[in-house]
Amino acid sequence: MKSLSIRLIAATVAAGGLYVAMTQQAAQPLTVEKLTDDLSVIVGSGGNVAVLKTDEGTVLVDDKFDRNVPEILEKAKSVSDKPIRYVVNTHHHGDHSGGNTTLIKTTEIVAHDNVYANMTKGNQPGAPRITFSDKMSLRLGGKELRAHHFGRGHTNGDAVVLFPAQRVLHTGDLFVSGTPFMDYANGASGVEWTSTLDKTLELDFDRVIPGHGPIMTKAQLREWVHSFKKIKDKVSEMKRSGKSVEEVVKTLNVEEFGWKASGLWAKGLPGLYAELR
Repeated sequence: MKSLSIRLIAATVAAGGLYVAMTQQAAQPLTVEKLTDDLSVIVGSGGNVAVLKTDEGTVLVDDKFDRNVPEILEKAKSVSDKPIRYVVNTHHHGDHSGGNTTLIKTTEIVAHDNVYANMTKGNQPGAPRITFSDKMSLRLGGKELRAHHFGRGHTNGDAVVLFPAQRVLHTGDLFVSGTPFMDYANGASGVEWTSTLDKTLELDFDRVIPGHGPIMTKAQLREWVHSFKKIKDKVSEMKRSGKSVEEVVKTLNVEEFGWKASGLWAKGLPGLYAELR
């Protein structure tokens, strides 16, 4: 028990410094991928950014790191000559909300209530001025997007953003290409994560903009959730058989379930172990 507590404290400290670490990641060139006539995605160097074009202005979902803002503005102008009116953050991590620091000077930032709380707690600049609890609709220039908070997962403030007319969903880091990071220092729940995504799958969409990685399909998201459930069952089985958290972290092979191992995944495993009965 003492060893588990030490590991959980270490994970919490590490996660608390995650924003600083993320801001020090190497920059990558940004590129634009067109999904529909009015919806594009900016990829590279941080989380994926959705760009919705309307006659009355542009709406972004996420805004990478603050250092990316000049290039984001350049790429957004290649999609639309209208100014950016709103930014919707899927969660508070700096590779998705770092651009708030600059963009909040000219743009309204919208996010879940817990994004504001987490950014304030972490002294992170650019906290949203507009927040919501369960859902929010944003309408501009005849276009609409809908943000939903279905529960805990990657953090306690994750939102998925649906573009209903385009049948596209932005999941933030609730769905990524690879293994997820369970940020227990900011309210994550590996146990609740899959039920949060089960609710998400009830929405009407075809394609998915993940937090990181290439554009996916609804079927791929469903399969990813299935793999996550099988991995949780495996961790629970290992715990019931008497394996310690150290043994689980060392021996669990997520590649058996179609995932690739990562340091961030391993960092969150003690929290998942503690959650599971």
